[in-house]
Amino acid sequence: MPLILGTNSIKDTGYDVANSLRFNSGSSDNLSRSPSGASNRKTFTLSWWVKRSKLGSRQSIFNNTDGSGQDGVYFDFYADDTLALFDYGTGSYGTPRFETTQVFRDVSSWYHIIYAVDTTQSTESNRVKIYVNGSQVTDFDVANYPSQNADTLWNRSDTIYIGTYTAGGNYFGGYLAEVVNIDGSQLAPTDFGEFDSDSPTIWKPIDVSGLTFGTNGFYLDFENASSLGADVSGNSNNFTVNNLTSVDQSTDTCTNNFATMNSLAVPPSNAPTFAEGNTKVSTNNSNANPVLSTIGVSQGKWYVECKRISFDSGSADDGFRIGLGVTYVQNVNLVPAAIADSGHYFMIGTGTVYNGSTDLGDKAGDSNISDNGVVGIALDLDNNRISWSFNGAWMTGSNAWSGSSPSSYVTIESGKTYFFLQTDGSTGRGYTAGWNFGGTSAFAISSGNTDANGFGNFETAPPSGYFSLCSSNLAEFG
Repeated sequence: MPLILGTNSIKDTGYDVANSLRFNSGSSDNLSRSPSGASNRKTFTLSWWVKRSKLGSRQSIFNNTDGSGQDGVYFDFYADDTLALFDYGTGSYGTPRFETTQVFRDVSSWYHIIYAVDTTQSTESNRVKIYVNGSQVTDFDVANYPSQNADTLWNRSDTIYIGTYTAGGNYFGGYLAEVVNIDGSQLAPTDFGEFDSDSPTIWKPIDVSGLTFGTNGFYLDFENASSLGADVSGNSNNFTVNNLTSVDQSTDTCTNNFATMNSLAVPPSNAPTFAEGNTKVSTNNSNANPVLSTIGVSQGKWYVECKRISFDSGSADDGFRIGLGVTYVQNVNLVPAAIADSGHYFMIGTGTVYNGSTDLGDKAGDSNISDNGVVGIALDLDNNRISWSFNGAWMTGSNAWSGSSPSSYVTIESGKTYFFLQTDGSTGRGYTAGWNFGGTSAFAISSGNTDANGFGNFETAPPSGYFSLCSSNLAEFG
């Protein structure tokens, strides 16, 4: 499992995808559209980029049914994280029906999936082609092709849902970008993307605006925050937005992949709960195990934000003691409970700074940081330092939040470093915290600051020389 970057999002692609749309399964986010009539049910192509955040449960990407909740098309991630694409009619599976052996469990990367159909083809295996990151999928647990000239259940007049099953449920958790329906053509991967000339294993998107979309075709680029379901194909086949807001518009895309918190790098027992595209983390089980970022870094200057959204209040400072900082780990798949002993952090609520397991005392100057203020973390790996801010004011080291810029606050060891969050494990000290790496945030941003490269969306302006943790910035370090 790659933890730094996905294989499709390391280098500058030449074509930039500006936005994605974040779906939170817990708030029943979805898009819907009722076509005015049926169109080409024999020949079509669906293409989409997806970055998953929720794993281990069935989730629908596309669905349309006849209203009975049975007869329709299902493009789902199954609970075992395989991908299923099939027609289902009159109470039983129809054709086409495909279920992959490949699993889709990488929450740090973007996948590009194409479902290309032409039932008029005389060769059975040409009637349905499925591609992932530019390569055709040939290994399936189930592969049932339609008969020649068969009408599928796609492109009917029934309502299309994106992000849920039509009867409600199976809500998707993650990000979608460049969602395209081509009505009337079975297209190839090269119509949607290309392999990087310098790194031929890297699949990247190309501009699809010039494609012929057909009657019920659509192209969702999610660039209009006030109309997230807008079809920009020229057909005006717009989708109704359900439970999604402008906060869910993200700059975490298949051409600029941002860090989130890592829902895989946690112990299997008493694991935290993740939401909002893995930017929101909750635990109420006295779990001292840390939560790490998906991207680790070993050089450069980086800025992220975190807000304590809610907390348990069983005693004086219960729930306030959230460690925010960085930690060095050799293997994020082996996460020990005592990971913070090799980390550097301060405890919200006590204001105490820790250098590894060493208590450096109350350096924050505020023993009650409890008003949902935004904590900034400035990580300087060129000089091996870390500093913290609160609502834009930096620690001075003299029990105050009055610094105008990060100081050389705590010296850290060199090496691969991950941002992390954890409680101290005491009874009643659960929390819900929201992270903002710049691509999308678990909390509303009122000011909207970018880094010097124009990336990110932060409540507080990143300090001079510090950058958001994304693939475009990481590319500068080779």
